[in-house]
Amino acid sequence: MSALLNNVPRYRRMVERDLDAIMAIENVIYPHPWTRGNFRDSLREDYHCCVAEAGAEIVGYCVMVCAAGEAHLLNLSIAAAWQRQGRGRDMLHYLLATARESSVQKMFLEVRPTNLAGIALYLATGFIEIAIRRGYYPAHRGHEDALVMQLELV
Repeated sequence: MSALLNNVPRYRRMVERDLDAIMAIENVIYPHPWTRGNFRDSLREDYHCCVAEAGAEIVGYCVMVCAAGEAHLLNLSIAAAWQRQGRGRDMLHYLLATARESSVQKMFLEVRPTNLAGIALYLATGFIEIAIRRGYYPAHRGHEDALVMQLELV
């Protein structure tokens, strides 16, 4: 029974001592990862930064900023070994609940058009595509566009 409980994610606030584990995940799952400085800046700016733990292991993390009735999801990442188990969906639902508690009315995000799993998750959650940001993401050959998506929370 305790092995099953260790697989149930617990969410907690991200702290700077988590950054080694986060960077290890980030560098495995992304060809163009966030930098340690990106995470430090998010922590310093008091963005909503959290980690998901299973047992003592960080299995995912997210960064969201809320202001003026809007939330912007900046990063939602799940460690490679924990992907395709509903962890991303669970973390997104956690973020949506957190945003609603902060009286957020809309959530926005950018996603690479090649991130089919992410797009499927966001569409299944009710996000709609509202724009394209040309050349937004670095890519192996130049830049890749971003799909801008929005979800009404009211």
